[in-house]
Amino acid sequence: MSGGRIRVTREASVDARVRKPLQAGQAGKVALIASLALLAGISPTFAHESTGVAGGFASGFIHPIAGWDHVAAMVAVGLWGAFLGAPAIWLLPIVFPLVMAIGGGLGIVGVPIPGVEAGIAASAVVLGLMVALGAKPPLWVAAIVVGTFAIFHGHAHGTELPAAADALAYAAGFVIGTGLLHLAGIALGLTVRWEPGRVATRAVGGAIAVAGLAFLTGFA
Repeated sequence: MSGGRIRVTREASVDARVRKPLQAGQAGKVALIASLALLAGISPTFAHESTGVAGGFASGFIHPIAGWDHVAAMVAVGLWGAFLGAPAIWLLPIVFPLVMAIGGGLGIVGVPIPGVEAGIAASAVVLGLMVALGAKPPLWVAAIVVGTFAIFHGHAHGTELPAAADALAYAAGFVIGTGLLHLAGIALGLTVRWEPGRVATRAVGGAIAVAGLAFLTGFA
């Protein structure tokens, strides 16, 4: 009877140790699936309604998600932050939306910025390469790179503000939409703690860079 209890205890202990890393590995997947499910669950009717506060928020929220060039760069920011680790994993996804909001304000009031579309495409190339190459510059350098490209993305969002929409609600929408894309990138990037995840993350970075090059050269 005593031997049976010892065997059961040992088996439970081994089972707990086996499950623990599996649960850690599943955390990133759960976060990624939750983010994508939330993005996919937006009502098309609501997203295309562009009047007032609610319409302004919906239009702003869907804007970064509807453009693949925006999506590629936003996911790359999250991936790079996760690759760099703390504090970059939370600092870069905060810097980007904050600076992007400034760019959005410039676009809303009509302040011109040259080369916006090229800057957006270049952001996917550069940020994708940072992930693909596993680049780990000083945090302030990474923040400047991310913030610079955020201006272009924000300006593009701001210039496309629907005439009848509330500007503040629109800005809040595209900042939150961008944040969710960052979270999706972070969720995938959390797998870098394991070698297969590191390889997959760098491969995704390479794919983002190639997509950005296609945007930049007009092939996409």
